[in-house]
Amino acid sequence: MTRSIAKEAVRMLRSFRLGNHRSFRDEQELLLMPAMPGDERAAVPVAAVYGANASGKSNLFKAMTLVMGAVMNRHLPTSAGRHIVAVQDPFRLGLGAEPRPSTFVFELIADGVQYTYGFLLDEDEIIEEWLYSYPEKRRRVVFERDRDGIKFGTTVVDLKQKLEVLEELIRPTALFLSVCDRLELGPLMPVYRWFSSGLLVNGLGGGWFGSEFVQGAVGDYLLRHPENRQRMVSLLSVADVGIVDVVVEERLDSPRRFTGAFDLELKLLHGPARERFDFDDESSGTRNWIGLLPQVLSALDEGLVLLVDEIDASLHPLLTARLVGLFQDPELNNHGAQLVFTTHDTSLLGTMLGEQVLDRDQIWFVERDAEGASSLYPLTDFKPRKDQNTERRYLAGSYGAVPVLGDFAEALRSR
Repeated sequence: MTRSIAKEAVRMLRSFRLGNHRSFRDEQELLLMPAMPGDERAAVPVAAVYGANASGKSNLFKAMTLVMGAVMNRHLPTSAGRHIVAVQDPFRLGLGAEPRPSTFVFELIADGVQYTYGFLLDEDEIIEEWLYSYPEKRRRVVFERDRDGIKFGTTVVDLKQKLEVLEELIRPTALFLSVCDRLELGPLMPVYRWFSSGLLVNGLGGGWFGSEFVQGAVGDYLLRHPENRQRMVSLLSVADVGIVDVVVEERLDSPRRFTGAFDLELKLLHGPARERFDFDDESSGTRNWIGLLPQVLSALDEGLVLLVDEIDASLHPLLTARLVGLFQDPELNNHGAQLVFTTHDTSLLGTMLGEQVLDRDQIWFVERDAEGASSLYPLTDFKPRKDQNTERRYLAGSYGAVPVLGDFAEALRSR
């Protein structure tokens, strides 16, 4: 199959590395660079992460969300009223382990230039932070920060005086990159915008958001982008959920009077008679599909990175495969959009709809060892053959990352 994403992408995720965060005790890295010989793309359009329940798959996305929130200067509530944007959540199952910082590093492409951005977090303070650019495949320092201060590279010489003044105002609990939340700082803006508007996180499968939030978000999207209403209705129609139209209305009887988007509700029209149904009348799978579509369309239209935890939650495997196929299609995905998701749906490892759903370098596994530490590794580590049945081998335990189950009946009899 011909896969999407041009060699010269404008905005993409190439890798994410984390360490000492939740179940990830040691440093682990998710790589989206192509692993197949001759593939010169900047990154693959899709990455699927498999693993047993409680293996740590969701912790990978929670780490990315933590970084995004910290960059966007989202304050966390504290009893002392301190300005805190991130709190360390280290691996806690080790016996007698010395406290150490957590690591978060993104390798990304913003405005067509490759960057590496990362920081070390100790409790609620930033002890190191750095940003490097690679405009001509050679590393250039934008800034490097430690507890002694911030050093600026020659690439920001025009802003150096302004940045040095700002340095005195940066709290140890805040990221220097988050200054872009309030000020336009040229050399830093491409990376800041990558986090603030280029990275989408969908947690619907994990039950993160309630019905009112989803209806408000979808309704707001349809009002802001009326040109996409028919595209969304078409995707609902071909999904065979019986919906022929979507109507956005103002919520009049909400027990809590929200403002803005949260005052909106959806009415779903079914069948030739266009019978109206409330959003909550729909199945959980239909609600998840509706909630996901605005982000899918935004990602494809703008070349964004979409993270979806439990993409298969309440969705039929064929529907999930069709969704993945949108990002794999070079004609539909012509802006370099990427879909990164966690799943238990092993059918995606095989052939569906007449072709392979996932390439071999798009499949990752998370496994938790006896000490509770998660490891992240790709299918390509096993050097799989093109003709092998990946789904069957995964379920048979050839790649790990499957639950080790005992005898359920015996467990009940023994009580």
